[in-house]
Amino acid sequence: MLLVGITGGIACGKTEVAKVFQEKGAIILSGDQIGREVVEKGGAVIEKLVRAFGETILRSDGSLDRRRLGRIAFASKESKDRLNDIIHPHLLEELRRRIQKLEEEAPEAVVVIDAALIVEWGLEKELDHLIFVESKEDNKIKRLQKEKGYSEKEAVDRIKSQLPDKVKEEKVDMIIRNDRGLAELRKAAEGAWRFVVDCLVY
Repeated sequence: MLLVGITGGIACGKTEVAKVFQEKGAIILSGDQIGREVVEKGGAVIEKLVRAFGETILRSDGSLDRRRLGRIAFASKESKDRLNDIIHPHLLEELRRRIQKLEEEAPEAVVVIDAALIVEWGLEKELDHLIFVESKEDNKIKRLQKEKGYSEKEAVDRIKSQLPDKVKEEKVDMIIRNDRGLAELRKAAEGAWRFVVDCLVY
């Protein structure tokens, strides 16, 4: 099995690159999706979040209001760290469980981890390749406003909460720059796939 990470800051286009890999036959493990699943299971994770951030993060039906939680948690480094300390251990446990299962069930597969925090987690040491998708901050803010409905402050808070791109770039095998539109991004993703497949063959 070949384990590939696709990372980058929020709204950089990494999930679009992962989609191209999926079209080529890769199996995708989404950090965002796994994070949502471990929270939506409820129980201990929800209880810890409520204790840390208050009952206002819950909707009237008791489900998590992710938008409100995000506004609170990403307003400061301290609150962001508190959120990560609650969710990330559960997320990483589930991610590693799925990787191990795929190693047993699909040993010839290319498995892609699509996650913004691969470097923050120290997970790059466990990967065969790490691809970084980079985009200008202005473009990321526009995408977050258009696709997520974030205010400019919400978008900037999310972006500033992550490690600077330069720190991550030092740990990757390939950089894809995403500032010239979807067609160019997909073309670059195709090139990255060829690089991965060549490494798999040789």
